[in-house]
Amino acid sequence: ATLRRASEMNHTRALVFVSVLVACVGCDHATKYAATALIDPARVISLASGALRFELAYNPGAFLGLGAELPAWVRTFLLGGLVPIGLLLVVAGVLRSAATTPFQLAALGLIVGGGLGNWIDRILHDGNVTDFVSLGLGPLRTGIFNFADVAVMVGMLWLVVASRSATDAEREPG
Repeated sequence: ATLRRASEMNHTRALVFVSVLVACVGCDHATKYAATALIDPARVISLASGALRFELAYNPGAFLGLGAELPAWVRTFLLGGLVPIGLLLVVAGVLRSAATTPFQLAALGLIVGGGLGNWIDRILHDGNVTDFVSLGLGPLRTGIFNFADVAVMVGMLWLVVASRSATDAEREPG
């Protein structure tokens, strides 16, 4: 009975992780498809007095263009080769660890899903990732980003909060 219960918990844990990951990749590619279909590459769509802008950009680098100036072979090695290896290692770790909470699993699903979404986009678009939204207030503006970038950032924030909550719960006297 204990082995069966453990097996069911592992299946549930895998289902949580994989569901979040697949939903993330699907939403990322749906928004990128919509952006390329609806936004004229030569035009910026500005809403809410410029606080929200939609504009197409094809990013050869990582998050917000980090590493875009690196030689193409280095970007290909890092972003096309090491990223999927890192994502596979995270997946293996997640599925093998029994200590991960459902919230941590969901956070890791967002991180891996965002990374996978951008990696697939990079493979499909000759080493570039489709970015299309930026935020700003007055002279302050973010770089141009996409759904996958948001998923990774939210996942990282959620993972930190969930990890701290789990640590705090362990410290509380029972």
